[in-house]
Amino acid sequence: MIGLRPGTVHLSRYTAAWKAAYQRERRRLRRCFPEPDVRIEHVGSTAIPGVDAKPIIDIAIRVQSFRSLKSFVSRMIGLGYEYKGEFGLAGRHFFVNGNPVTHHVHLVRAGSEHWDRWILFRDYLRAHPEEAKRYNAVKRGLARQFANKRDAYTRAKTPFIERVLRLARQERGTEPKIVKKD
Repeated sequence: MIGLRPGTVHLSRYTAAWKAAYQRERRRLRRCFPEPDVRIEHVGSTAIPGVDAKPIIDIAIRVQSFRSLKSFVSRMIGLGYEYKGEFGLAGRHFFVNGNPVTHHVHLVRAGSEHWDRWILFRDYLRAHPEEAKRYNAVKRGLARQFANKRDAYTRAKTPFIERVLRLARQERGTEPKIVKKD
C-alpha cells in the first residue's frame, strides 16, 4: 500500500512492493521521457531495502538542461502529476501524484548537487546495512516525535543524512579525511 496525506509522517515497514511500484511508474515516465540522456532513478527510503519509509515512491529524473522545462512540465501534467515548482529546493522541479500522494518526482539537471546527494546516500545505505539500520532507528524515533509535522521531521533527519554523506564521500575518495592532531 502506498500513499500518505500531505504534512503527515507515517512510516510503513519496507516492502518489495515499493520496488515494483517504482518500476511500473518508471515505465510510464520513460515513455514520457524517451530521450537517451535522461536518467530515471528510485531514490529516498522506499529505494533502500530494510528501511521503513513514508509510503510515497520518490523518483529522480535527470535531464541535460531545463531548456525544455515547459515541455517537461506539460508531459508530467499529462501523466496526472501536479507541478509544484521548486517547492523550497532551488534547482529542483517537483511533482506529486495521487490522492493521497503516492509518488514524488524530482526533476533536476545533470551535474545537480541534489542528484549526486540522493544517489550517493541511497547507494551507501544499500551497501552498508548496519548504517541503514541506524537510519531506520533515527527515522522511527523522529516519526513518533513529529507525526503531524513533516517539515520538522525532515529537518531533524538532516544531521544523520549529512554524516552518512560524509562517510560515503570518504569511501569513494571525494571527501577529505579529518585527521585529529594530538
